Amino acid sequence: MIFRFSLYGFLKNLRFFEAFLVLALRQRGFDFLSIGTLIAIREITTHVLEIPSGAAADAWGRRLCMVGSMAAYVICFLLLGAGSTFAAMAVAMVFYGLGDAFRSGTHKAMIYAWLREQGREKEKTRIYGYTRSWSQKGSALSALVAALLVGWSGTYASVFYWSALPSFLNLINLATYPASLDAGCHGFRKGIFRAAWTTLADSFREFRRHAPLRRLVAESVAMEGGYSVIKNYLQPVLQTAALTLPVWQGTSDVRRTALVTGVVYALVFFGSSIASRRAHQWESWSGGSEPATRRILWITWLLMAVLAVFLLGGMPWLSAAIFVLLGLFQNLWRPIQIARFDDASSEGVGATVLSVEAQAQSVAAALWAPLLGALIDSSAHSEGTAAIPTPALWPVCLIAIPVLLAWGLRVRSNKAA
Repeated sequence: MIFRFSLYGFLKNLRFFEAFLVLALRQRGFDFLSIGTLIAIREITTHVLEIPSGAAADAWGRRLCMVGSMAAYVICFLLLGAGSTFAAMAVAMVFYGLGDAFRSGTHKAMIYAWLREQGREKEKTRIYGYTRSWSQKGSALSALVAALLVGWSGTYASVFYWSALPSFLNLINLATYPASLDAGCHGFRKGIFRAAWTTLADSFREFRRHAPLRRLVAESVAMEGGYSVIKNYLQPVLQTAALTLPVWQGTSDVRRTALVTGVVYALVFFGSSIASRRAHQWESWSGGSEPATRRILWITWLLMAVLAVFLLGGMPWLSAAIFVLLGLFQNLWRPIQIARFDDASSEGVGATVLSVEAQAQSVAAALWAPLLGALIDSSAHSEGTAAIPTPALWPVCLIAIPVLLAWGLRVRSNKAA
């Protein structure tokens, strides 16, 4: 099953558009406020459906929900490729949010259900880090293939269509998971809506009773809610960097940007794969999950501060390097944080608890995305495919504020304990 879990992550992350989403929307004439609004639509959809989807997974069957998630992705990618208006993009983002809602937390709960079934609970961080590393390998390959597709076609639209194929293959993979991974689900014995409501209510009681769960959610919001938005701004940074290269002067701007972006994103995802796989070693070296995540919070804040200096100084290559480092530490953080959630919650509501965490992140992202887009538009005056000045991207560093607050609360909590 570890192979099947890894295959899921690998196929899921073969999203050939991921390294070019912002650039593709810019090519279609959208400003950063519009792009931020589209991201907010995606996140709001996820927010609305996140907890019900987690409850549905725990109540009706995790495999069924995962298959539905992959189907939503297929529809989304086809719409993104065919659409050109804001309305079409908005509908696509609704399907994207639907896919995210029914996926997040659910597959992790299936992994942990299998580990409990095998008596390997102590391997949570190692196994999840291993499977996540294959997700990042999928992203690395995706970036390279996408660069070739964009270079061949001269446009970003083709990568959306190609992204639908891996999601369809993943649908087949998930549909053939063993039924035992639905263990602990309520099933239909209480009726559809009653079963979902029971699971949802149980999860909220977990959060009300356990302060550690509430703190874990706050930390995830600070670390990942904002990062899910700002990571996309590596693309305009790389666009500016690519156009400063003294080579390939006879090549079109789109192809030069595609080549640089594809190579850098492949390195990012390959490094993230290693980081995920080594997360258990970072945890062991730090002396446990608490000090391990506390150090990552502090390092992330320092990197954000350095990024602000590089962006305002108009240094795109150094700024890109900081984005890469932020991605590496995110992938050290995630396996450890997921294991902390599993330790702090009961087995029967595992998917729902993780869905509550993902929903909180979606709320943060939905608030940050339009705000950052509007601030960047107010600083930059370029349109379409034109590269924007690197200093105009300084608002992304505002994400450092909640990260610093989370680190401070953790330190104060430890001192009080």
